Amino acid sequence: MKKIATFLSLCLTASVGYAQTSEQKKDFENGKNEIKINLFSSVFALPELNYERLLEDNMSVGLALGFGIGNEDDFSEYRLLAIPHYRVYFGKKNCSGFFIEGNAALANVREERYGYYYDTNYGYVTVGNGNTTKFNFGLGAAVGAKFLTRNGFVGEVYGGVGRFLGGNRSIEAYPRVGITIGKRF
Repeated sequence: MKKIATFLSLCLTASVGYAQTSEQKKDFENGKNEIKINLFSSVFALPELNYERLLEDNMSVGLALGFGIGNEDDFSEYRLLAIPHYRVYFGKKNCSGFFIEGNAALANVREERYGYYYDTNYGYVTVGNGNTTKFNFGLGAAVGAKFLTRNGFVGEVYGGVGRFLGGNRSIEAYPRVGITIGKRF
Protein backbone atom coordinates (compact mmCIF):
# COMPACT_ATOMS: atom_id res chain seq x y z
CA MET A 1 0.00 0.00 0.00
CA LYS A 2 2.86 2.34 0.84
CA LYS A 3 4.41 1.79 -2.61
CA ILE A 4 1.11 2.56 -4.37
CA ALA A 5 0.63 5.80 -2.38
CA THR A 6 4.20 6.89 -3.14
CA PHE A 7 3.75 6.09 -6.83
CA LEU A 8 0.44 8.00 -7.04
CA SER A 9 1.85 11.06 -5.24
CA LEU A 10 4.88 11.03 -7.55
CA CYS A 11 2.62 10.86 -10.64
CA LEU A 12 0.43 13.68 -9.30
CA THR A 13 3.46 15.90 -8.63
CA ALA A 14 4.89 15.24 -12.11
CA SER A 15 1.58 15.98 -13.83
CA VAL A 16 1.12 19.25 -11.91
CA GLY A 17 4.68 20.31 -12.77
CA TYR A 18 4.17 19.42 -16.45
CA ALA A 19 0.88 21.34 -16.59
CA GLN A 20 2.53 24.50 -15.25
CA THR A 21 5.36 24.22 -17.77
CA SER A 22 2.87 23.75 -20.61
CA GLU A 23 0.85 26.79 -19.52
CA GLN A 24 3.94 29.02 -19.33
CA LYS A 25 5.05 27.94 -22.79
CA LYS A 26 1.55 28.38 -24.14
CA ASP A 27 1.29 31.91 -22.69
CA PHE A 28 4.34 33.21 -24.55
CA GLU A 29 3.46 31.37 -27.78
CA ASN A 30 0.01 32.98 -27.73
CA GLY A 31 1.45 36.38 -26.70
CA LYS A 32 0.41 39.21 -29.00
CA ASN A 33 2.67 42.00 -27.68
CA GLU A 34 6.41 42.70 -27.75
CA ILE A 35 8.51 45.39 -26.07
CA LYS A 36 12.07 45.86 -27.38
CA ILE A 37 15.02 48.24 -27.10
CA ASN A 38 17.33 49.06 -30.00
CA LEU A 39 20.90 48.55 -28.79
CA PHE A 40 22.52 49.68 -32.05
CA SER A 41 20.94 53.14 -32.17
CA SER A 42 21.60 53.65 -28.46
CA VAL A 43 25.33 53.50 -29.18
CA PHE A 44 24.87 56.50 -31.49
CA ALA A 45 22.99 58.55 -28.85
CA LEU A 46 19.57 57.85 -30.37
CA PRO A 47 17.95 55.36 -27.94
CA GLU A 48 14.88 53.72 -29.43
CA LEU A 49 12.02 51.84 -27.76
CA ASN A 50 9.81 49.56 -29.84
CA TYR A 51 6.32 48.18 -29.29
CA GLU A 52 4.94 45.57 -31.67
CA ARG A 53 1.45 44.06 -31.81
CA LEU A 54 1.12 40.69 -33.57
CA LEU A 55 -2.00 40.65 -35.74
CA GLU A 56 -1.74 37.21 -37.37
CA ASP A 57 0.91 34.51 -37.39
CA ASN A 58 2.73 36.30 -40.26
CA MET A 59 2.03 40.05 -39.82
CA SER A 60 2.30 42.78 -37.21
CA VAL A 61 2.15 46.52 -36.65
CA GLY A 62 4.37 48.52 -34.36
CA LEU A 63 5.69 51.85 -33.20
CA ALA A 64 9.32 52.84 -32.64
CA LEU A 65 10.15 55.96 -30.62
CA GLY A 66 13.68 57.35 -30.80
CA PHE A 67 15.02 60.24 -28.72
CA GLY A 68 18.14 62.20 -29.66
CA ILE A 69 20.34 62.78 -26.62
CA GLY A 70 23.73 63.27 -28.23
CA ASN A 71 25.94 66.17 -29.12
CA GLU A 72 26.69 67.46 -32.62
CA ASP A 73 29.02 64.55 -33.45
CA ASP A 74 26.30 61.88 -33.23
CA PHE A 75 22.86 61.62 -34.80
CA SER A 76 22.02 64.79 -32.87
CA GLU A 77 20.04 66.30 -35.73
CA TYR A 78 17.20 63.89 -34.82
CA ARG A 79 15.48 65.17 -31.70
CA LEU A 80 12.49 62.83 -31.89
CA LEU A 81 11.61 60.00 -34.28
CA ALA A 82 8.19 58.32 -34.23
CA ILE A 83 8.11 55.48 -36.74
CA PRO A 84 4.95 53.39 -37.13
CA HIS A 85 5.58 50.25 -39.17
CA TYR A 86 3.89 47.24 -40.75
CA ARG A 87 5.74 43.91 -41.10
CA VAL A 88 5.15 40.71 -43.04
CA TYR A 89 7.02 37.60 -41.80
CA PHE A 90 8.14 34.58 -43.80
CA GLY A 91 9.27 32.27 -40.96
CA LYS A 92 7.76 29.02 -39.69
CA LYS A 93 7.19 30.21 -36.10
CA ASN A 94 4.61 32.79 -35.10
CA CYS A 95 5.89 36.21 -36.34
CA SER A 96 9.54 35.26 -36.57
CA GLY A 97 12.16 34.70 -39.24
CA PHE A 98 12.81 36.90 -42.28
CA PHE A 99 10.56 39.96 -42.62
CA ILE A 100 9.97 43.01 -44.80
CA GLU A 101 8.77 46.29 -43.34
CA GLY A 102 7.04 49.38 -44.64
CA ASN A 103 7.21 52.43 -42.39
CA ALA A 104 6.41 56.10 -42.07
CA ALA A 105 8.18 58.62 -39.88
CA LEU A 106 7.32 61.80 -38.07
CA ALA A 107 10.55 63.44 -36.99
CA ASN A 108 11.59 66.59 -35.19
CA VAL A 109 14.88 67.44 -36.88
CA ARG A 110 17.43 70.13 -36.06
CA GLU A 111 18.52 72.01 -39.17
CA GLU A 112 21.22 74.62 -39.49
CA ARG A 113 20.22 77.78 -41.35
CA TYR A 114 22.65 80.16 -42.99
CA GLY A 115 22.12 83.50 -44.63
CA TYR A 116 24.22 85.13 -47.34
CA TYR A 117 24.95 88.73 -48.18
CA TYR A 118 27.21 90.40 -50.67
CA ASP A 119 30.18 92.42 -49.41
CA THR A 120 32.06 94.52 -52.02
CA ASN A 121 35.42 93.64 -50.45
CA TYR A 122 34.93 89.89 -49.88
CA GLY A 123 32.12 88.77 -52.24
CA TYR A 124 29.42 86.54 -50.77
CA VAL A 125 29.73 86.10 -47.02
CA THR A 126 27.99 83.35 -45.05
CA VAL A 127 26.30 84.29 -41.80
CA GLY A 128 24.89 81.61 -39.50
CA ASN A 129 21.33 82.21 -38.38
CA GLY A 130 21.48 79.45 -35.76
CA ASN A 131 19.71 76.15 -35.52
CA THR A 132 16.01 75.63 -36.02
CA THR A 133 13.87 72.54 -35.59
CA LYS A 134 11.31 71.31 -38.09
CA PHE A 135 8.81 68.49 -38.14
CA ASN A 136 9.29 66.25 -41.15
CA PHE A 137 7.22 63.38 -42.56
CA GLY A 138 8.74 60.52 -44.53
CA LEU A 139 8.25 57.03 -45.91
CA GLY A 140 10.68 54.12 -45.91
CA ALA A 141 11.31 50.38 -45.94
CA ALA A 142 13.48 47.83 -44.15
CA VAL A 143 14.32 44.12 -44.20
CA GLY A 144 15.49 41.96 -41.34
CA ALA A 145 15.16 38.82 -39.27
CA LYS A 146 13.57 38.11 -35.89
CA PHE A 147 14.74 35.31 -33.61
CA LEU A 148 12.48 33.86 -30.90
CA THR A 149 13.63 31.79 -27.91
CA ARG A 150 11.64 29.11 -26.12
CA ASN A 151 10.93 31.35 -23.14
CA GLY A 152 9.64 34.37 -25.09
CA PHE A 153 12.72 36.54 -25.56
CA VAL A 154 13.14 38.07 -29.02
CA GLY A 155 16.09 39.46 -30.92
CA GLU A 156 16.07 41.32 -34.22
CA VAL A 157 18.53 42.52 -36.81
CA TYR A 158 17.23 44.86 -39.50
CA GLY A 159 18.31 47.58 -41.87
CA GLY A 160 16.65 50.12 -44.10
CA VAL A 161 16.20 53.79 -44.81
CA GLY A 162 13.43 56.30 -45.32
CA ARG A 163 13.18 59.60 -47.13
CA PHE A 164 11.54 62.76 -45.90
CA LEU A 165 8.95 64.20 -48.25
CA GLY A 166 8.92 67.81 -49.40
CA GLY A 167 11.70 70.09 -50.46
CA ASN A 168 14.13 72.60 -49.00
CA ARG A 169 15.48 70.35 -46.25
CA SER A 170 19.05 70.02 -45.09
CA ILE A 171 18.37 66.42 -43.91
CA GLU A 172 16.61 64.28 -46.50
CA ALA A 173 16.61 60.78 -44.94
CA TYR A 174 16.21 58.89 -41.69
CA PRO A 175 17.89 55.64 -40.64
CA ARG A 176 15.98 52.43 -39.94
CA VAL A 177 18.69 50.12 -38.62
CA GLY A 178 18.92 48.16 -35.44
CA ILE A 179 19.87 45.27 -33.26
CA THR A 180 17.11 44.85 -30.71
CA ILE A 181 16.35 42.63 -27.75
CA GLY A 182 13.06 42.32 -25.94
CA LYS A 183 10.27 40.14 -24.59
CA ARG A 184 7.06 38.75 -26.03
CA PHE A 185 4.10 38.60 -23.67
